[in-house]
Amino acid sequence: MATSNKRANIVLFGQAGAGKSSLINLMAGMDVAYTSSDLESCTLDWKQYHIQFDGESYNVFDTVGLEEPQLGIPQFLNTVENAYALIQKLENQGGIDLLLFCMRAGRITATLQTNYRLFYEFLCEKKVPVVAVITYLETEPREMDAWWKRNSNTFREREVDVVGHACITAIEGNYPARYAQSRTTIRDVVKEFTADEWKGAWKGGDNLFVSFMSKLMGLLVGNSKRHLRVKKKMVTHLTKRCGLSREVAKQLADRIKND
Repeated sequence: MATSNKRANIVLFGQAGAGKSSLINLMAGMDVAYTSSDLESCTLDWKQYHIQFDGESYNVFDTVGLEEPQLGIPQFLNTVENAYALIQKLENQGGIDLLLFCMRAGRITATLQTNYRLFYEFLCEKKVPVVAVITYLETEPREMDAWWKRNSNTFREREVDVVGHACITAIEGNYPARYAQSRTTIRDVVKEFTADEWKGAWKGGDNLFVSFMSKLMGLLVGNSKRHLRVKKKMVTHLTKRCGLSREVAKQLADRIKND
C-alpha cells in the first residue's frame, strides 16, 4: 500500500529488451535508470530506484530479463538466484506491493511464460497483483490499447493471469504525444494497484521456494531421504509448471542447496 510515509515496493520483471529501464524513467518523469540499445541486457543484477509522482513515493526494482535457458544455463540460474535474493531483501522492507510484467508487443513465448510463473507462482505464491506492461507500441496503427483488445484472450489461454494492463511506449522519439499518454497510463495503473483496496503487501512466507530453502537449512546429518524428497518436489514443480528442462531444474535445486 502506498501512503505518504511508506514507499510501495514494485518489482519489474519480464522479457530482456522490453525496455524496463526506459519504463522506470517514464514513470519517474526523468532519467534515473541507465538505458542501452545493445542486444545484451545491461541490467546484470536487480537495481533499486526511488521515484515519486502525484504525491506518492515508490521503491522500484529492475530485475534481469530471463533468456532462453538452453542458450545460457549459467546466466539463467544466476538470474533466478538474484530474484530470490531480491525477494529475501524485500521481506525486510515491507514486502512486495506490485509486480509489473514487462514484454515487447508480440507473441507470448515459452520464455515469457516461464518468467511469469517463476516470479508470480513460484516466488510470490500468487499473492501479489500482476500488471502486464506491453511496450514498443509507438507505431500501433490505432490507439495503443487496441493491442490488448486483440491479444487479451491469448493471455487467458496461456494462463498468464493479470489484474490489469498498460499498453505504452517508453521511447519518446518521434511520438511525444504517445509518450506523454503512456506516462499517464502507467502512473494510473501503479496508483490503482497500490491503493488501499490492494493493501497488504506480500511478505514472503511458506511458498515452495522459501519452504525448500528452510527445509534444506534445517536438515540434520543423516536426513538424506528427506532432502531427496524435498528436492524432487521442487524439480517436479519447475519442470511441469514452469516449463524448465529437467537438467536446468536439477541444477537450480543444487544451486539453492549450496546457497
